[in-house]
Amino acid sequence: MTSPLKNLRTLQDKPWRVLAIGLALAATVPWIASEFIASVALGCLMYIALATSWSLFCGATRYLSLATSAFFGLGAYASATLLDVLPWPLVILCGAAIASAVAVLMGAAVLHLRGTYFAVLTFGMTELIRHAVTFVEKQVSGTVGRVLTVVPSNETVYLTVLAIAGAAIATALLVKRSRFGLALAGIGADEQRAQTLGVDTRRVKVMGFALTAAFAGAVGAAMAVRWTYIDPPAVFSPFIGFQTVLIAMIGGAASIGGPVAAAIVFSLLAETLRLQLPYGYMMVLGLLLILCVMYLPNGLASLWQRKAAALRRHGHE
Repeated sequence: MTSPLKNLRTLQDKPWRVLAIGLALAATVPWIASEFIASVALGCLMYIALATSWSLFCGATRYLSLATSAFFGLGAYASATLLDVLPWPLVILCGAAIASAVAVLMGAAVLHLRGTYFAVLTFGMTELIRHAVTFVEKQVSGTVGRVLTVVPSNETVYLTVLAIAGAAIATALLVKRSRFGLALAGIGADEQRAQTLGVDTRRVKVMGFALTAAFAGAVGAAMAVRWTYIDPPAVFSPFIGFQTVLIAMIGGAASIGGPVAAAIVFSLLAETLRLQLPYGYMMVLGLLLILCVMYLPNGLASLWQRKAAALRRHGHE
């Protein structure tokens, strides 16, 4: 009989196999499940990609970014603008590239700050981008939204978001084991000490911020076609950014599996609460965040880590 300790070691030592199996199973959903279940699964994948990529930078450096919705919205508008003139893969790449380029400019301006100042400024710059897009839309097209008439099939959108989510997890795994990942972790532990050890902290932070923005922009470009009409309040919604942070923190921003598990749980919980408690949904999520911060400051992943440590101690006895 397989011991719990062996199962835990299998998950920790062979993450690529677990990722491949998970992606293969998820890829079958549009063809074996109902349209509603496929839609819920798409929401899960969206927040897996957003929370994992957010944790890749913010979880390691401990910078609290509230700019996810800005990058998501830029990707969505890139998709709405370019969908008629470029093939679908290039539309996704353009969404990622535009979001990443804006992140480089934003990061160069605000990444010298930390804590509350950085969080407030990223939120403020998100609002600035939203109002700038609104202004440009009014001046150019005379309206504040766009109608999407030519869109790919639901299966294509699902597989695209699945690929982005898989790429986000794979990137997080690679970065965590790289010198770049060690530099990010060093910044989170003690930025001044990392500088004295020769880490170009400014360049590393801007690169990490741009990387997380690229995934958010790609997700926004893919998800934009799920609506027939988009406007700035919808795609630059602060709710997207706040829920991404919420999922990552409750799952455990310093881990990889934590945000993935939390994204699945919260997406399912969101659908249930929207049907049964449409006006209490955000209150329940806020209460969960408060409880998690008070009793699980390192997220749900800390429970897994404690269990693994306990099993290892038991195995040595």
